[in-house]
Amino acid sequence: MDDGNALLQLKNGDINGLVHLISKYQIKAIRTAFLVTRDKQMSEDVVQDSFVNFYNNIRFFDDSRPFEPYFMVCVVNAALSASKRVNRLLPFHQTEDDADFERLLFQSESVESQVEKSQLRTEMLSLLATLSPRQRAVLVQRYYLQMSEKEMTEASKTAPGTIKWLLNNARTKLRALIEMERNEG
Repeated sequence: MDDGNALLQLKNGDINGLVHLISKYQIKAIRTAFLVTRDKQMSEDVVQDSFVNFYNNIRFFDDSRPFEPYFMVCVVNAALSASKRVNRLLPFHQTEDDADFERLLFQSESVESQVEKSQLRTEMLSLLATLSPRQRAVLVQRYYLQMSEKEMTEASKTAPGTIKWLLNNARTKLRALIEMERNEG
């Protein structure tokens, strides 16, 4: 079944369409939310709520739009809202909850590749944790979801200059943090 058929099933009241979308996009959506919130439980809640909201509002979804980019933007926005509600920046530290997330990232890689990527991811996640949720969100949209600046502008209904500024600000801060890490190491 493809996304179009799943959406058609949903619009006709068949819940199996949602089952297909969840099985196909849940892991990527949780990863996306986690990169913004830095909280596994919050990420899972955000994704669950996003699927429920989508299901409840399926009649308003424009069938001419692809599902994945639309839904991932919904997840990013929901993760940002959840982070604001909690009103905290979570420091990075590896916990047992993060172990599940890491396992998902490394499912089909060699041990050597996993070790190298694990070290790099730990360093990058640690640095990302120092950014604000909004800065993390624009970096996730641009580099993890591979959205163009134009897509980000359209999805967030934000001026192109604001998106450019947010990206530049986040990249500048990240570069400075990376440089600081290199100088300390």
